Amino acid sequence: MVIYVDADATPRQVLRVTRALAAKYDIPVITISSINHEIRGDHHIQVDAASQATDMKIIRRIESSVPTIVITQDYGLAALVLARKAFAISPSGLLYTNENIDQLLYERAASAKLRRGGKVRMRGPRPRTQEDDEKFAQELRNLIESLLHP
Repeated sequence: MVIYVDADATPRQVLRVTRALAAKYDIPVITISSINHEIRGDHHIQVDAASQATDMKIIRRIESSVPTIVITQDYGLAALVLARKAFAISPSGLLYTNENIDQLLYERAASAKLRRGGKVRMRGPRPRTQEDDEKFAQELRNLIESLLHP
């Protein structure tokens, strides 16, 4: 098993939680980010700043013979991960599935259309809480357990 982290926008606390859980289960964690982000770690890959470079590096590394978890906030990347028969989870603990990804992509597109039309102004994300970290840790633990003990 391997865990890839789309580290371009993943909160630092999510990285800490992921690394701690992965160490408990002896699972390698590989972070991938563009050169625009400084991520420290023994298993970090930097890619150029081209659009989608991080996403494409993650997708190219997924092997069908190795159970793979990808941590990302990017619905588009999550859809590609699911198409490769791997697993994707958000930093908030949302498990992306074939049942929910189409709706998430639709909502993203609809919001983008409203923003482009000037009809709505989006606020940034709310501050991350301890409860967010706990929910993410629990959902990641559940996913790891389900893959280790099907």
